[in-house]
Amino acid sequence: METIAQILARELDCQERHAANVIQLLDEGNTLPFIARYRKELHGAMDDQRLRRLADRLQYLRNLQARRDEVKQSIENQGKLTRELSAAIDQAATLAEVEDLYRPYKQKRRTRASMAREKGLEPLALLLFAQERDCPDPLRAAQGYVDLERGVETVEQALQGASDIVAEQLSDDAGVRAALRALYQRKAHLVSTAADREPEDTVYRLYYQFSSPVGRVQGHQVLAINRGEREGVLKVAVELERADALAVLCRTAVRPGSAAAGFVQGAAEDAYDRLIAPSLERETRSGLTQRADEGAIAQFALNLRPLLMQPPVKGFVTMGLDPGYRMGCKVAVVDPTGKVLDTAVVYPTHGQRGRQEAMDKLAKLIARHRVAHIAIGNGTASRETEGMAAELIGRIGGGVRYVMVNEAGASVYSASQLAAEELPDLDVNLRSAVSIARRLQDPLAELVKIDPKSIGVGQYQHDMPQARLGQALDGVVEDCVNAVGVDVNTASAPLLARVAGLNATTAKNIVKFREDNGPFATRKQILKVPKLGPKAFEQCAGFLRVPDSRSPLDHTAVHPESYAAAEKLLALCGCTMADVEAGRLPDLKQRLETYGLEQAARECGVGVPTLLDVADELMRPGRDPRDELPAPLLRADVLELKDLKPGMELKGTVRNVVDFGAFVDIGVHQDGLVHISQICERYLKHPSQVLSVGDVVTVWVKDVDEQRKRIALTMRRGGEKAGAGR
Repeated sequence: METIAQILARELDCQERHAANVIQLLDEGNTLPFIARYRKELHGAMDDQRLRRLADRLQYLRNLQARRDEVKQSIENQGKLTRELSAAIDQAATLAEVEDLYRPYKQKRRTRASMAREKGLEPLALLLFAQERDCPDPLRAAQGYVDLERGVETVEQALQGASDIVAEQLSDDAGVRAALRALYQRKAHLVSTAADREPEDTVYRLYYQFSSPVGRVQGHQVLAINRGEREGVLKVAVELERADALAVLCRTAVRPGSAAAGFVQGAAEDAYDRLIAPSLERETRSGLTQRADEGAIAQFALNLRPLLMQPPVKGFVTMGLDPGYRMGCKVAVVDPTGKVLDTAVVYPTHGQRGRQEAMDKLAKLIARHRVAHIAIGNGTASRETEGMAAELIGRIGGGVRYVMVNEAGASVYSASQLAAEELPDLDVNLRSAVSIARRLQDPLAELVKIDPKSIGVGQYQHDMPQARLGQALDGVVEDCVNAVGVDVNTASAPLLARVAGLNATTAKNIVKFREDNGPFATRKQILKVPKLGPKAFEQCAGFLRVPDSRSPLDHTAVHPESYAAAEKLLALCGCTMADVEAGRLPDLKQRLETYGLEQAARECGVGVPTLLDVADELMRPGRDPRDELPAPLLRADVLELKDLKPGMELKGTVRNVVDFGAFVDIGVHQDGLVHISQICERYLKHPSQVLSVGDVVTVWVKDVDEQRKRIALTMRRGGEKAGAGR
């Protein structure tokens, strides 16, 4: 039997020793970001996403092995574990296969078969099911089992009880289930119909007469059908030609020519109709839902990563607008560090007078604080607020640009304990405007304060298994935070808590330590933080930056354990720390290659991957990987839906990527849809192959439905391809 390391190596297409090393590192308590960044020699430079897949699969395989052991122990306790059965359980590759093998031995609630066994009918069932050549006619064989004391009053009752036993035995047969399960995957259809005879026109109208092969149905279709069924709009079934299923079952169970063949065939039909088909329908739908959930969770995670990694718009005074109708538009002005300078509430939707007063007040705030950018939340009343902002910019003669910001979760943050601690003097409603402004300045630092499930870049996220969704999204946030690095002297506790090796307690202790003792002067000083021991320091140190340190290495992602290697590398290449501080090492890698990578790595006492990472950091100390991505699309004017005409060329920002396409913000209050067929000329299995959230793309208007407020876009024009900005 393959070891877990061998299975992981085969599935992830990596070397067995690398898989074994990662397993050992995880068991020793190392975090995935630390392993990904600082133990590349041990895992062959796998990236963080691949390592997370390995960790998830490792957990599944260990749970599978634990279940195998439980099942074998249970069967052993019954005195029924054979060498062959034990080997079959060990070879089972999935939990479903293990459960199939366990079914005949599992303690069941009272069934028709168990009641027949209580009446002494099992020998009759075994005799007839064996279908030997000398098997008597079932009616004659059943006569000896009529027993009034046991409640078997007639031959027919005896045969019915025996049939119930045979039916359950067939239902519990692992081979039968495996064959029928494979048949369901090949030939069954997922079918949905309208629950009412005359259904209303709802979002589920596509599924009022829907049928798709189980093996080809899309995840978003499964999730939509499930929701429609829960809401009572749809009726759903998994349909398979009964004759096909019975043919598979009878080939296994029935021996033609036997006197008992007709009896066994009847039992087989009963087994399929009463026991197997309902069970496999539930299992099939459960499998479809599970795959759809995993696909949606993976897509949510895929969308979340670029959203968190959007380039910060640094160094500018920013105005945040949280639009609203009844309560007005909340306004906050923050300085380049996110500190609140001013707040206000304006009412641009309260008639022409309210609009003019709002623009007057905002113009004064812009002039007083020299506002450069306006961040507008994309929720309720955003259309009117965006129009006002565009008119305001024109009135003051330009110099200011605006951008629509995803405000999902801002209200959740505003009412949180964290917001109360950060902004104790501000009204709850104004805190959301501060959050919107800060989201433009540093999306990652602000969005980590919000439950990632509330950020809203997925589909059907509220239908997902919430624990699994939370785990996946938390992993993305952790990877992004550690990829960027964190300034230990300015980061909030929620941001610090996402650093590898830290938690909510140690993050708060870091904040308190710097409040009590002043800014950290070196990385080594972090060891003085209460409850932050050597292991936690090992995990977090490389991801924490200390800009105030005298050592340039404390500003970089070079781990303290590699400081000696960094100094040795500089010496080998004839450089100094002063060169690092002055940014005079753009050719360090060329010097290193001239010297010889392998030789330099040996002399520095590290592996080649680590040496190259160290060189990267010395060449660009304090670099932010987000700066290499395209900046947000800032606007100064606004279009209306009525302004759009087929063929019009526009620039837009991808806001969400889903199974069937991508939603693009083109500056008209309503995101347009680029269907998957309109993304490029070649076939795409999924839009995420070429598009990510935050990409700046060129699109052409394909169709506009003003009544339904729908915009169809295309990235194809005359055979030309419009590529993503990333």
